Amino acid sequence: MPTQAERATPTIPQLSPVVSAQAESLAWLENASRHGAARNEALAYFDRLAPVSPATIAGRWRGAGLHTGHPMDGLLEAHDWYGKAFDARGEAHPLLFCQGSAIVSIDPRWIPLSALHSNKVTRSALARAGFAAARMVLRTTSPQARLRLLTHRGVASAAMIYDRLPIIDLFRQVTPDILLGLMDVRGAPPFFFTLHRED
Repeated sequence: MPTQAERATPTIPQLSPVVSAQAESLAWLENASRHGAARNEALAYFDRLAPVSPATIAGRWRGAGLHTGHPMDGLLEAHDWYGKAFDARGEAHPLLFCQGSAIVSIDPRWIPLSALHSNKVTRSALARAGFAAARMVLRTTSPQARLRLLTHRGVASAAMIYDRLPIIDLFRQVTPDILLGLMDVRGAPPFFFTLHRED
C-alpha cells in the first residue's frame, strides 16, 4: 500500500517514443522556421522524416519558406505566395498566390529560372508590383504538375513533377498536417519549404 508521501507525489506520464520523437521533430522545425538552419542540417532532418503517399495529401496547403541560405530564401513570401493544391487524381497546382482577397493558381512555365533568386531587384517594390500585375495574365485553372511516388535519397515518397520546368518537389511528413518540401531544381542547391494542411 502506498505511503502518504507516495500518494502526494504526482505521477508524470512518460511519452511514448513515437510521441517524443514527433515533439522533438516539431520543435526543430519551429526553431528552423523562425531562425533558419544550415542546409546540411535541414537535409539531415528531411532524411529522418517519414515518407508520405500521394493519395494522403490531396487538398490545399499553406506554404512558407525554410531559410537555409538559398538564393530563393524569402522570394516567394515577398510576392504573396500562398501555397500548393493537389487533387485526389494526383493533379497539382504548384504555385498559388494571393491576389487581393482571392487565391489564384499561376502557370509557372513563363517564369524564367533565372528569376528564382532573392535579391534587391527581385524583391523590390517595382518587381512585386510587376509580378502582381503579371499574375492576372499567368493565372490558370489547369493543373501544372503531377503527384507521383518517387524514390529520392533512398526513400519512396510523394513528389510533385512540374509539367514544363526541370523542377521536382519532394515531400516528407512531419505530421499528417505538416509536410517538409525539398525543391530540386537542375543545377541548383535544394530549396526547403513547409506546407500546412488547410481545414
